[in-house]
Amino acid sequence: MGKNMKVVFALTLVFFCAAFSVSAFAASDVELEEANIEPANIESLQRGARNFMNYCSGCHSARYVRFKTIGKYLELSEEQLIDNLMFNAEKTFETMDVSMRVGDAKRWFGTVPPDLSLMARSKGADYIFTFLKSFYLDADSPTGVDNSVLPGTSMPHVLWELQGFQRAILSEHTETSEGGEEITTVHFDGFEPVTAGSMAVVTTGSMAGGDYDFDDFVRDTTNFLVYIAEPIRSDRRKLGTWVIGYLLIFLLLTWMLKKQIWKDVK
Repeated sequence: MGKNMKVVFALTLVFFCAAFSVSAFAASDVELEEANIEPANIESLQRGARNFMNYCSGCHSARYVRFKTIGKYLELSEEQLIDNLMFNAEKTFETMDVSMRVGDAKRWFGTVPPDLSLMARSKGADYIFTFLKSFYLDADSPTGVDNSVLPGTSMPHVLWELQGFQRAILSEHTETSEGGEEITTVHFDGFEPVTAGSMAVVTTGSMAGGDYDFDDFVRDTTNFLVYIAEPIRSDRRKLGTWVIGYLLIFLLLTWMLKKQIWKDVK
């Protein structure tokens, strides 16, 4: 295969990959909401850690992060860690493991709940934020609910007491193909509340000020999951700032030295 043919083949492959990605994205009926998290907000992360341990840690582990690491960044003392977060661990250097046995998980849910250490890096903050808000009643589901972001999920609606229950609003659209065949598709149009939860379901768009509503709860939880996916993110960015600053100063000194050495060369 000649060089030109290799280039044409590579460009064609890139084109089809890009076209497939766009078409797959466009085929989704659910538009992800912006999480608008604040990774540097320590109070939000503390609330998110509380939410995770109270509502998620019974089924989901986070084996790639240690309690000691969380306590250091979230400005929690060892006593606060033990009293408020370490429900299934004895030492602060232990990871956030789950106490539920694998056999029980498979029998109850049909699959083992995934570890959430890297979920935010895999799916993104917007995905997690929207997923936690998108459970709806479904009589055909073993858990009584389904999720518009992940249809067929085996996860129950663990936040139902806070959010309440909602039903999905669906609409059918019929189109005629080029061959004259009618094709009916079902589109997701939104949710309709059925029963109210203990938290108001309104969007404040911020984690500070006003009443603490369900969106704030989910946003804090998402913020914490983003943090544990990369606990050194803040330190890495600070170090990166110093490195870039050093390189800029070194570049300036190098340029000045070059001007000095070559000043007499015409």
